[in-house]
Amino acid sequence: MRAFHGFSPLSGVVAAGLAAIVCALVWSGPVTAEIPAVVARQRAEKTIFTDAEIVEGFLKTAFGAEYHLAGRVDRIRKYDMPVRVFADGNRADRKAQLAKVIADIGQRVAHLDIAMAENSEDANVHVKLVRDRDLYRAIAASYGKERAREIRSSLDPQCLSGFRKNDKFEIEHSDVILTVDSGDFVFLDCAYEELLQSLGPINDTSSVPWTMFNDKVSMGFFDVYDQYILNLLYDPRIKAGMTVSEVNAVLPSVIPDVRAWVRKINHLPQ
Repeated sequence: MRAFHGFSPLSGVVAAGLAAIVCALVWSGPVTAEIPAVVARQRAEKTIFTDAEIVEGFLKTAFGAEYHLAGRVDRIRKYDMPVRVFADGNRADRKAQLAKVIADIGQRVAHLDIAMAENSEDANVHVKLVRDRDLYRAIAASYGKERAREIRSSLDPQCLSGFRKNDKFEIEHSDVILTVDSGDFVFLDCAYEELLQSLGPINDTSSVPWTMFNDKVSMGFFDVYDQYILNLLYDPRIKAGMTVSEVNAVLPSVIPDVRAWVRKINHLPQ
């Protein structure tokens, strides 16, 4: 798995986080029974982590950006409002799959209000569903031809995501581009990772082996470790604009609550 992240102006507003990924993942539901590789990884999943292991992954993905074009990346970036997702495309089956991904994320992240929107005007996350052959045309439409050429020369992405934030580092809008004709495995993989990264943890890390935000890791489901990362990020005590030192000051009080939630939602032993 390869990834590309960065910051790029979107609609003239501050900066956006950019992520492009060749990936493979599916939601944790009945469909996983049809994908042996996912089932095997779920059975072998590591679910017990020390506080230090959880904090390491959180800090390495919530701060920074692998590809940095503009704007500060030394602050927490997250939504401070309900997240509504609209899918733009002609594939009803992909829209249905995307809705299940959104529902799964919403179920597993305690303080994140996320759901599908019925129309584009009510959404702050826009997902563009395109054919593989139209991917770079869609990238150019969102980021400009020059940036699209940069992305294409760096890697051959299957999907892309970005967000723009305000001066308080609150994410105001995200854009996600997913290809629809590369198979269920690739589509669902990209949908999970791009949607999660568009919520804030935009940075990749090669030093944490349990996160889907590691280029070399393909989990196949919304794994326990990444649930820790997203639940830490969206705990109300972790606020947009916080520095690393400010986050470290509140983490000791946040981690026990996040542990209890992740344990409960995944039916993990005490």
